[in-house]
Amino acid sequence: MSSESSRKIEDNVQSKTTWLRFFYMIVLGACFAIAETVGAAMVLFQFFHVLFTGERNANLIRFGSSLSLYLYQVARYMTYNTEERPFPFQAWPAPEAPTVTEEPEPEPPAA
Repeated sequence: MSSESSRKIEDNVQSKTTWLRFFYMIVLGACFAIAETVGAAMVLFQFFHVLFTGERNANLIRFGSSLSLYLYQVARYMTYNTEERPFPFQAWPAPEAPTVTEEPEPEPPAA
C-alpha cells in the first residue's frame, strides 16, 4: 500500500464527519426499529378496525402514509443515498393522499 493510500485511510478514520454520521446512523437505526414496531401494531389496529366496523380508519391511513415515508427517508440516509437526516432532525413527513379508492357500496338486491 502506498503512503498516499495509507494517509487517505488515516484521514477517513479520523474524520469527525464520518463518526458523526455513524452516530446519526445508530440513532436512526433505533428509530427505524421503533417505527417498524409501531407500524406492525398499526397494521393490526387497522385490521381489527376493519374487521369490527367494516370501514378503514382514516387516521390510521394518514399515519401509515407518513410512517412509511419516514421509514423510506431513514433507509435512504442509512444507505448513503442522501445527506438529509430525517426526523428527529427535521419535521415528520406529511402523509400523501391515499391511493386506494373507497370500495363501492353493494347494490341492494333487485325486487
